[in-house]
Amino acid sequence: MTLDELNNASPQERADFFHSQCAAVRWVERMTQSAPFASKEAVLSAARDHWATMNERDWREAFDGHPMIGNMDSLRAKYQSSRGHSSQEQSGVDGASDETLQALADENQAYLDRHGFIFIVFASGKSADQMLDQLRARINNSTEQELKLAAAQQLKITLLRLDTQLTDA
Repeated sequence: MTLDELNNASPQERADFFHSQCAAVRWVERMTQSAPFASKEAVLSAARDHWATMNERDWREAFDGHPMIGNMDSLRAKYQSSRGHSSQEQSGVDGASDETLQALADENQAYLDRHGFIFIVFASGKSADQMLDQLRARINNSTEQELKLAAAQQLKITLLRLDTQLTDA
């Protein structure tokens, strides 16, 4: 989408676009209301500013917009609007060994059971083994620590999505 298309879109079309970038409804509403934007950098700046005002409920809503890392069935079925993003972001699981994929599935479930939300990591450019290592390094953190870490990772994911999906021209 171009910046002009975003600025000239209906409020519902803008909301749909922002929702495909991040599933936190309050963040989507604030981004939609912030239009028009002078530049792509203004969109990214607004995204950061609005994310900074979000709370735990918003973070969890955003996390719910992601399929569990390594779960390709979930990736295909869940949240159609972000499916392409997640598939590309999680491409590091392609070609992973069955053992690594099973460990990701098992430990992601253990993480969900412990913290009440799925493991969120900026997966772009990471292999399945690297994501598994990060999951293992974080699983025993307190839920409060993980909420903050996951929220920071969510912002990185959202900014990457906006940066790749939006052009100035």
